[in-house]
Amino acid sequence: MTSVNANGQLQFEHLRLKPENPPAGEWEEEFNGFVDSKPRGPESMGLDFTFPQADVLYGIPEHADDFILKDTTKGDSDPYRLYNLDVNSYVVNSKMALYGSVPVLYGHGVDGSSGLFWQNAAETWVDIVLGNAPSANFISESGIIDVFILLGTSPIATFRQFAALTGAAPLPQMYALGYHQSRWNYDNDSDVAMIDSKFTEHSIPLDSVWLDIEYTEEKRYFTWDHARFPDPLEMINNLTENDRHLTVIIDPHVKVDEHYFFHKNCTANDYYVKDKDRNDYQGWCWPGLSSYTDFLNPHASKYYADQFLLTNFKESTREVGLWNDMNEPSVFNGPEITMQKDNIHFGGWEHRDIHNIFGHYHVMATHDGLIRRSEGTLRPFVLTRAFFAGTQRYAAVWTGDNTAEWSHMQASIKMCLSLSVSGISFCGADVGGFFNDPSAELIARWYQLGAFQPFFRGHSHEATHRREPWLWPEETKQIIRNAIEKRYRLLPFLYTLFYEHERFGRPVMRPLLAHYPWDPETFRLETQYLLGDQLLVAPVLEAGQRNVNVYFPLKNDSLTEIWYDLDNYNKYIQSGYVEIPVDSYKIPVFQRGGTIIPTKSTVRKSTVAMRGDPFTLLVALDARGHARGELYVDDEQSFEYRYGKYQYLEIEFYNKVLSLRYV
Repeated sequence: MTSVNANGQLQFEHLRLKPENPPAGEWEEEFNGFVDSKPRGPESMGLDFTFPQADVLYGIPEHADDFILKDTTKGDSDPYRLYNLDVNSYVVNSKMALYGSVPVLYGHGVDGSSGLFWQNAAETWVDIVLGNAPSANFISESGIIDVFILLGTSPIATFRQFAALTGAAPLPQMYALGYHQSRWNYDNDSDVAMIDSKFTEHSIPLDSVWLDIEYTEEKRYFTWDHARFPDPLEMINNLTENDRHLTVIIDPHVKVDEHYFFHKNCTANDYYVKDKDRNDYQGWCWPGLSSYTDFLNPHASKYYADQFLLTNFKESTREVGLWNDMNEPSVFNGPEITMQKDNIHFGGWEHRDIHNIFGHYHVMATHDGLIRRSEGTLRPFVLTRAFFAGTQRYAAVWTGDNTAEWSHMQASIKMCLSLSVSGISFCGADVGGFFNDPSAELIARWYQLGAFQPFFRGHSHEATHRREPWLWPEETKQIIRNAIEKRYRLLPFLYTLFYEHERFGRPVMRPLLAHYPWDPETFRLETQYLLGDQLLVAPVLEAGQRNVNVYFPLKNDSLTEIWYDLDNYNKYIQSGYVEIPVDSYKIPVFQRGGTIIPTKSTVRKSTVAMRGDPFTLLVALDARGHARGELYVDDEQSFEYRYGKYQYLEIEFYNKVLSLRYV
């Protein structure tokens, strides 16, 4: 149940004429040397929401903080801020704004679940008040009050309602669920070829090599630096012939250069965001002086999307994946490293009104471009840093520029859980940390965790040491290989979960409260999580840890829940906490009794190489000797599944008989 305005916090600024002597800050405001002209004056509005049945509140990503929201009214705590920003090396345990925003909030207690979606793309603050009837007070700088109440009554039902409202992520290509190797930057085509060959040489699966900004000609996107990459098509085709992919970055800023075709055409056709004086806005980013494509302009968006056509971006192929970064948008010399709020977009919208959906519109255009590139035949793969509600329909999301610290690895679970319940199921973190150099123990444990998160990529800053798996000591390399192999064995299971996410709106990665809403111990549990309702993942999260205290949740009937260790099939029948011993290779993962998980026993160099291999079913019996599960199969890359070209099987083991049924 959700109560609206129970605390009387409804407020909104009325439209008014500017007075001759306006109060300071209301019609013009200065911040760190930047002047915001605020031509419409005060525009904020707010409203409070109370959850009388809730014990905990969660949601409103993105923050590097606990999954369960904290009381913001005590001490000197700030409210949770939703304002997409390029945050360089963010701190954990903070309510500070990060790269994306989804203003969806959930309340849950033993008596039920509900939620709300505050549909506003302006800067938003959320105050949380905990107590007998937890409440949240939303206030946004501009826009209108547009709220959707999610009636629940269970966590899964509430997540599905939000997915029905904002959309579910479409099924990705299978290769997108494999392992991705990235770095800022792989230097040239020889470097890319070396990465490809070394993964094969060391028998470590890999599906995509990534190129950061240095592949371009002086940061001009849709171009190549031919001194480093003299024949991009040959390089791409070599990867394709080896059953692997290339992913390249394209950011939203545009180098101001009269000889650069993209800039010339955007200038000539009025495709750029404007400053308050209606001139093309210019700021500083990777290319130096830059302007920014106005993706709210449908003509500008189409022009950008058209650049992905192989008749335009000739040195690319249909198989190349895309990475959209810096799309908060990032402006190095702007206020808070972003765009001025009084900039003007297509249709007369001020940037303050649409700030949090700038990145969303960017990835919409990228997704559209990749659809056009393949003439609608291949599912696009796009990764984005900035996002809003609904971005999951176009792109996967990663948690941004993290650091090689245990606390950041721990935070990746909380952040991905928050994203997952907010519609963004295809999420992950940079394995090993983007900044600084991890220890051998940290990198090994992070690979073990990353292998059990939806998006799985190793990535690092140019100032870090190279950290490809074979560069570590032999034992560490073996641990990393072992972790990646576990991922590849489970790909049929993960692929099935992603299909079920698109079809049913259920997250892939889930908090325990999603399936044990009656067990209060699960409400604040943030060190372990579920994949589907079949696997319980309890990673090693501290240096030198030799035991993991795993919580097996209470079952809501008279039967005993059985959990099977995925490595050795040891059975755990009791509920409550159990100390699980771990060695360097061990990440505690348990299959719930009563489930069947599809896997592949033979691990090859990539997902493409594993197509057509037979499936192995892991049958975990419940107390009655019964189990059931699902398997989804299609061509792993096209949209043909939307026209009925797939197989979705319900598998059941009962009375010692295994049966299959097409669903």
